[in-house]
Amino acid sequence: MPEFTYILKRILLIIPTLVVILLVTFVLVRLLPGDPASAMLGDRTLDADVVRINTQLGLDKPLPVQFLYFVRNVLTGHLGESFFLHQPVTQVIAERLPVSLMLTCMAGILSLVLAIPLAFISAVRRNSIADTTIRGAFQITLSMPSFYIGLLLLTLFATHFHWFPVGGYGSTFVDKLWHLFLPALTLALGLAAVLMSNLRSSILAVLDAEYVSFARAKGLPGYVVLFRHVLRNALLPMISLFALNIGTIIGSAVITETVFAVPGICRLMVDSIMSRDYPMVQGLVIVLSVLVSLIFLITDIIQSVIDPRRAQ
Repeated sequence: MPEFTYILKRILLIIPTLVVILLVTFVLVRLLPGDPASAMLGDRTLDADVVRINTQLGLDKPLPVQFLYFVRNVLTGHLGESFFLHQPVTQVIAERLPVSLMLTCMAGILSLVLAIPLAFISAVRRNSIADTTIRGAFQITLSMPSFYIGLLLLTLFATHFHWFPVGGYGSTFVDKLWHLFLPALTLALGLAAVLMSNLRSSILAVLDAEYVSFARAKGLPGYVVLFRHVLRNALLPMISLFALNIGTIIGSAVITETVFAVPGICRLMVDSIMSRDYPMVQGLVIVLSVLVSLIFLITDIIQSVIDPRRAQ
């Protein structure tokens, strides 16, 4: 059972990872300039008011004591109450998380829909006009930051042609898909360019492999050789690359959600950092870290199933 042992090891590795994340999150949040009391009361505040607010929030206690309270709350599923929204952190995250998850899933699906067929065409028709055009277009996409791509899409398709809404989230499921299409496309274009380049190189390498030449010599149809032998083996390296870039998508979503006014947790992260909302920032970092760790775990499991050699 090498696959089971490999999966169990990967699950156990998540525990020390989360412990380090808790410690780093706690320290980094408190290294931010300013303090919640000053941010809440404004610039013209009295020292007595700052002391009173810090006492109410528990920020007057020593840092080790604050950290122990923080760990206890995390283990019990209580991430505290937002300093500024005055709502439980878990409740706010539960309301915003589905928005960001839906945006991330849409961006991932769009990137695969764009990257896989275009990489296949580019590799099979190597050095042709189609190959040059596809690589040139994606190279231009890679050279532009995501917020600029978002502004271009917003100006062209939302403001000029009125094909898509300017921002927001929508109410029904179809309406949500419609509102999130442009933000998802903004995130997908950069990832699709990376995936397409990697997959094209993998396909070219597999096309020159001996087992592909042997399959052709056996008289197998061309589409069987391409899809069963070439594409299947070329996709293996892209799975890891796709999972690694999920974190990049989440990071880029901070800007994208702000540009398109999407009420997700990435936009909430920016607002919480600016307002020195310690509990909210800590809760968001923990949730995002757990989410990315689970994505990596699922990727490793999928790869161990597809390629059992990884579990050895």
